[in-house]
Amino acid sequence: MMYTKEMIFNEFKEVTKKDQSKKKETYTHRIAYLSALKEDMIKVPRNFNNISITPEQLQNTIDCWSAPNPRDAFYMKVFNMTYAEKKQQEELEYFIYENGEKKEVRKSKKETQSIH
Repeated sequence: MMYTKEMIFNEFKEVTKKDQSKKKETYTHRIAYLSALKEDMIKVPRNFNNISITPEQLQNTIDCWSAPNPRDAFYMKVFNMTYAEKKQQEELEYFIYENGEKKEVRKSKKETQSIH
């Protein structure tokens, strides 16, 4: 069976729903799904010819989802800072406060990596 990006996204959405169905959100189903996907990718690479992701990249994703706080792990991987640190940096870079009001301002012209 040939995998498509859409199939992987849809399957990931399904396991995400399973993880979110409990009182406290877990990540076990997502980690298991990604691990199985990586195993399949290694065993039958021809089924993933349409997908431009490597087993190493998939392992990085598994590592992030396995962290105690996945969002912080992803931010550390991309920006080398936690989510809260990135938000604080953006707050300082893009906003000023005048008379108790928050106003959006671009302090620099240099491009920064988007958080989304």
